[in-house]
Formats: sequence, C-alpha cells, structure tokens
Amino acid sequence: MGIQKLFTCAALMPLFLLLSGCHAGHLSSNGLTRLRLQLDWYPQPEHGGFFEAQRRGFYKAAGLEVTLVPLPEYASVAQLVSTGKAEIGLGSSDQILEWDSNGLPLIAIAATMQHDPQAVMVHAASAIHSLKDLDGHTIAAQTGATWLKYVIRRYNLGNVRQIPATLSIANFLADPQYVQQVFVTSEPFFAKEAGAAVRTILISSSGYDPYRVQFTTRQFAAEHPQLLRKFVRASIRGWQSYLRDPGPTDALLLKLNPALNPKQEAFTAKELADGGFINGGDASDAEVGQMTASRWTSEYRQLESVGVLTAPINPSKAYTLKCLQ
Repeated sequence: MGIQKLFTCAALMPLFLLLSGCHAGHLSSNGLTRLRLQLDWYPQPEHGGFFEAQRRGFYKAAGLEVTLVPLPEYASVAQLVSTGKAEIGLGSSDQILEWDSNGLPLIAIAATMQHDPQAVMVHAASAIHSLKDLDGHTIAAQTGATWLKYVIRRYNLGNVRQIPATLSIANFLADPQYVQQVFVTSEPFFAKEAGAAVRTILISSSGYDPYRVQFTTRQFAAEHPQLLRKFVRASIRGWQSYLRDPGPTDALLLKLNPALNPKQEAFTAKELADGGFINGGDASDAEVGQMTASRWTSEYRQLESVGVLTAPINPSKAYTLKCLQ
C-alpha cells in the first residue's frame, strides 16, 4: 500500500517462505481450516485489523487458521489469488471491476476500507488547492492511474503531464513544485519528518472513491460461502478491535516489519481513525466491512466514462454481499 514503507526483500523472504510454506490449499489441521490472505504490501498498520484478528484469536474462534502473507517483490495479488497461491487477497473495487472486465473471475467479499486513502501531496505553499488546480502541472502518479483519467475528464483538464511515481519522496523534497500521488497514511509522515510542510488532497474529493476490498475467485466463493463468512466476520471484529486500541498489534507489526517505527505507526493509526477510512466515519464501527450495490454500480459507470474497461460486465458479478449477512 504505502510506497514509503520499504522493507528489504532479502530480510522479508524467510518470513514469506515460512508463512507460505505451511499451507496446502484449504486443508484442516487440528480442527482448523487453513486460509491464506495475500496482503498487498509488507505488514503495516493498514493491515492492522487482520493481524488483530489473528493475534486475539478471532480467526481461531471461527474455526480458521489464517496465514497473512506479505506480497513478494514484483508480484501481483490478483495473479496469486487467481492461480491458487492464496485463497483471499487485498485490492480495491476499481481493480476488481477492471480485472473482471479483462476476464479474471474475481469477486469482492467485503470492504477493508470504506474510503480510499490515496491523495495528491503538494508543498504547503503550492498554488494547488483542489484537484481541478492540477491543470498545467506535472504529477508523479502510478502508471495508468485510473483516478487521474477520471479527474482529468471530470474537471476538463487539458494540460496535465504524468510522470512515473517512484518508491521515494526524494524528488518531492528537492522540488517545491513537485506533485506526488500518495497514501495519506504514509508519505506525508516521511515528508514531515524530513522537515517539509505539506498538504494533501484526497482523490475521493473528486467523487472517485473506490473501496479497499478483500476478494477471492468466483469458484472459491461458490464452493466455500460459509468459510468466507467466517473469515469476513472475524476480520470485521478484528478491525473494530484494532480501531479501539491499535497499540498491541502495532507492537507485533514492528517485529514482523523492522522498517516500521512506533512514531510512524502512531501516525498511520491516527490517520486511519480520524479519516474514517475503515469505518466510514461511523463511530459505532457498524460500517466496517460493509458494501452497497449502489456504490458498486456508480463506480462501474465512472470506469465506463473514462474507457478503461476492456469489455462490458455486469457490476453485480464483481462483488457479493452474502459474506456480510
């Protein structure tokens, strides 16, 4: 997720091999059913609810033995799940719709985040105060970023230059005019630690606001609906618990990912809570994990409007609400 949260591949690989090697599909061991959750990055607070559910035994109480697998360098979560290397993966709702349009039979089973924490980061003195102000500027963004295509179309921006995002904020720190795609839970921390005064503009302010989701293959969803319900319910419980007190699980994450530090974790946990990214701003946490058909349909229409879908699909086939019932 956050591209600043670096961890050397060599240091992580023994952990990855240990975690991934203990699974052979969804066999039972000691009465527990094994599941692998393929993370979209290295262990970090943005995964806190899943590690909380594991640490506090919520998965075990549901009859599950869940392994949380860090993402190998250069790997694709969609490919790993599609080929059976993991039963469940982490992604976003716009990715699911695009993947399905490309012929990958993947289906979202729950929301990890109600709102997208991606944003544009600028220096505090920048003349850019909203996404419509990007006209005439260069932005470092992920190659083929769908959100940027949407923003350009919505605000009729005729002169936006895109350059590839990097795994660093060095260019941002060196150039007071630099504009960079970030996660508000990550890069602003490092920029501020380096002495930069920054502002962020959430991409969701444009109306483009995909869920972060948990997904599986349609075949696995059809064959194991009760198993997925148990996983989703335990994960929701984990996120609700993590939001109340992230400290113990953040201490675990420090051991799993030594590139983290307590100050960084505290920043991320506060951003997740204050921004309502996990619970949608509902203090009761009742919205954790939830999705709606209307929002999926609206997002599908947004993707149609910018021409990123390879072929038309029925958006209702890209998600299921059964695991939330």
